[in-house]
Amino acid sequence: MKQQREHWASRVGFILAAAGSAIGIGSVWRFPYTVGENGGGAFVLLYIIFTFVIGFPLFISELTIGRRAQKAAVFAYADLSKGKGNWKLLGWLNLISCFIILSYYSVVAGWCLSYVLMSLTQFSQGKSPEQIKHVFDILFTSADVNILWLFIFILINVGVVISGVRKGIEYWSKILTPALFVILIGLFIYATTMPGFSRAASFLFYPDFSRLTPSGVLNALGMAFFTLSVGLGIILTYGSYMKSSEDITKNGFIVTMMTLLVSLIAALMIFPIVFTFNFAPAGGPGLAFKTMPVLFAQLPGGLVISTVFFVLLVFTALTSSISLLEMLVANLIELFKWSRIKASIIAASIAFALGVPSALSGSKTLFPNWKEIYGKDFFDTMNYITQSWMMPVAGLLTTIFIGWILKKSDVKAELTSGSKIWSKWFPVWLFLVRFIVPAAIIVIVLQEAGIVNFIELFSNTQ
Repeated sequence: MKQQREHWASRVGFILAAAGSAIGIGSVWRFPYTVGENGGGAFVLLYIIFTFVIGFPLFISELTIGRRAQKAAVFAYADLSKGKGNWKLLGWLNLISCFIILSYYSVVAGWCLSYVLMSLTQFSQGKSPEQIKHVFDILFTSADVNILWLFIFILINVGVVISGVRKGIEYWSKILTPALFVILIGLFIYATTMPGFSRAASFLFYPDFSRLTPSGVLNALGMAFFTLSVGLGIILTYGSYMKSSEDITKNGFIVTMMTLLVSLIAALMIFPIVFTFNFAPAGGPGLAFKTMPVLFAQLPGGLVISTVFFVLLVFTALTSSISLLEMLVANLIELFKWSRIKASIIAASIAFALGVPSALSGSKTLFPNWKEIYGKDFFDTMNYITQSWMMPVAGLLTTIFIGWILKKSDVKAELTSGSKIWSKWFPVWLFLVRFIVPAAIIVIVLQEAGIVNFIELFSNTQ
């Protein structure tokens, strides 16, 4: 008999929460940079195709597993497998991944909070471009400041999640996600007035395949997989709060479209500014915390634009991080029969403790020889392990579980519940989940492991 659990109060609440989870900081800084490095419009076209062929089927797979089980990841896989293999371990992999990601993700979010305050205090005033860029280096190496913002950000997450699904996550998602869109669209409208906008639009939407490399194809494939927060048990957990009358595929499609839209608007917001000043966007944190502040300092009303931009980053970080914390809390409640308050405090405390080494990576206050031993600092190591190994492996196992372990009739019944037209498309989805999605993930894993160098292989065939 299925356990009674709290459900979303409305379809809109679920969509905004799920979209908020998928729309992370990477949508604002990682996507524009990756587009810039991988051929512009051709990369964007492939990314959109891969998102619907790879990301979307896996997204609705997790929703289906969650709603079918009405439990979070650990017990969902254990109950639905009915003793066929130790699938509970997949739930534990999701749980551990979320702990690690929340820990270092909160450090990045802390930088965003810091930059909101810095923008308000006009930190760039009277500084040269190099001095503005150097401020982030100072922040990165400031142990006490990083710990402070890490603590504050995790505390904010606890304040949201501790109130439950409806009064906490759904309530705040209805505020934060629309606010995120309003800010993003406002910055986009501002970007349309800049001289570099037409060049940015052409770069993003004119597919010049001569600029696309095998590496770009692989990057598009990887980004499509990571875009929708799959491989972490987050969407599974959110699916467990769905009512049986809800249309999984329709809601999943809306969330997918919203996530794609945010990535494209973010690129159309950033590239006009970058192109106007003939800058080349730096990768990773460098784009958000070094390049953009330099450009904001040269714009009329730079104080307002800079502040609004970093508030946007805070909102994107928060809508994602509360989903990470909720996944942890939901599992701890079921595993140890804890109250939501106790589970929230303990999960947040563990995430904070795990985040301390990442927060101190720049200062080398803790594990000073980590980079010399492992080749990356602690922060980058955690990011690499989760993004390159834990999430792809979990995603691959999820496709095997729903495509081959669960009964086809049970999966179809759950997936088509609440849907009038999806039964016609079920065979297509099943084919994608059983064959295409696993093949794509295996390509990513083999490339990362160095077992097969697809980039070199396809480059030699050209």
